[in-house]
Formats: sequence, C-alpha cells, structure tokens
Amino acid sequence: MREVTPRERMVLAAARRIRDGEIVFCGTGISMIAAMAAKRIHARSSVIFFETGAIDSRLEELPLSVGDPRVVTGASVGTGLVDSFAILQNPRTASRVVAVLGAAQIDPYGNLNSTCIGDYARPKVRFPGSGGASDAAVYAARTIIFMRLEKRRFVERLDYFSTPGWRNPGGEPSLAHGRPEVVITDEGTFMFNESSRRMYLASYFPGSSPESIEDKVGFDIDTGRAVEEPSPAHESVDLLRKHIDPQHLIL
Repeated sequence: MREVTPRERMVLAAARRIRDGEIVFCGTGISMIAAMAAKRIHARSSVIFFETGAIDSRLEELPLSVGDPRVVTGASVGTGLVDSFAILQNPRTASRVVAVLGAAQIDPYGNLNSTCIGDYARPKVRFPGSGGASDAAVYAARTIIFMRLEKRRFVERLDYFSTPGWRNPGGEPSLAHGRPEVVITDEGTFMFNESSRRMYLASYFPGSSPESIEDKVGFDIDTGRAVEEPSPAHESVDLLRKHIDPQHLIL
C-alpha cells in the first residue's frame, strides 16, 4: 500500500471522532467523506443529513456537493432547507448533532471566517460565505473543523467573523449553544482548553512534530500536551481509496 496522504489522515481522524448514533451535518468535500467513512467503519447507526434537505442518505456513491442529486439516493426523507435546519433547532435532535465544517481562517477560540480576506468592502479574496455553517455551529452539540495548517489560516484575529466558536472576537463567551470540539489539520489536531477556551495542540500525525506545527500557527499555541496521532488501519485507508472515493475526486 502506498503511503497514507495527509488528506486521508484528516478524513480518518475526523471519522474516528464521529460517534455511533449521532446525526452528522456535513458539507461538500472531505467532511462528506469523513461522515461516509464513519458510517461504514464503526458508526453504523449514525444519520447523515444535508442542508439541502436529504436526511439519512445512503450515499452509495460520493456526491460532488450538497446539491448533487446523489445525496438523495436511498434517503429516508428528501425535503427542503427549512425542514433540514429544524433538526438543528429542535432540542430533541440538536443534542445528538455533530457538525463537520471548514473555513478559510480560524482564530484561537475556534471562530471561523468563510466570507473574505481583507476589508469586507474591498476584499482581496471573496468567498461564498458561511452558508449553513453558522447555524450549525450555533445549534449542533459539537463541531469538528477541518483546516489546512498555514499561518495565514490560523490567525490571532479574523478578517471577517462568519461563524462563532467558544468566545467572540472581543473575548466574551459565545452565545452559541454548540461548541467546537476539535480542529483537524493536515499535520495534527487541536482542541480547546477547558478554562481559557483557547486552542492547544492535542496530537500530531506521523512525520510531523509539535515544533513544525507551532511554526505554522499565527498565534501562541500550547504544544506541551501533544501526542502522536495513531496511524489509520490499512482497511480504513483501503475503504477510502477503493469504495468511497475510487475516482479520487476529492482525496
């Protein structure tokens, strides 16, 4: 078997953190693959749903986006935006929801920017915006965040505040009901201090190190608790390559 890629490590690190019986809110890309992998490996009773209205999708073939008609294949319910977001806002279901999100920037408290780089009125780069990510972060019980590890992405202060984390940019506690639990990057994972709610390095992938990761974060980061992340099982990597994304459309 060829060497496991950083992207595959990210997917399987996220999949391990999805629990059996949870309701998984995921978007386009590697978050979708992580949800599919978790359901096929250990979380067989998990329910995947999309903001576009497909609930409990079978996902026999990898969709290219949340608007791809394949998200409805074998779904228990094919509805619309309002009904899908009711899952997030209903206390009976929201307590079981884990949201899997990504963004362009993240700050030390897990706030996300998926709107623009630079001044909002005259941005250097304009992104699509938060979509349903802000709603998911507010209402889901917990959030798993995907980020590529780069100084320009891990910043002390966001260029634009799109999605809430533990504390707002002014340092006050967030009004969100849900909270970010883990940030998964291509070199390791970060979690949040129980008292300060500031991010710290929790684990690093084989081939990386706390020192190399610290150099790629744009703010002070505690690396003293970091341990090496377990290597994924060959069977799990094989599942990704041969069954979930055999055409390598995303991985």
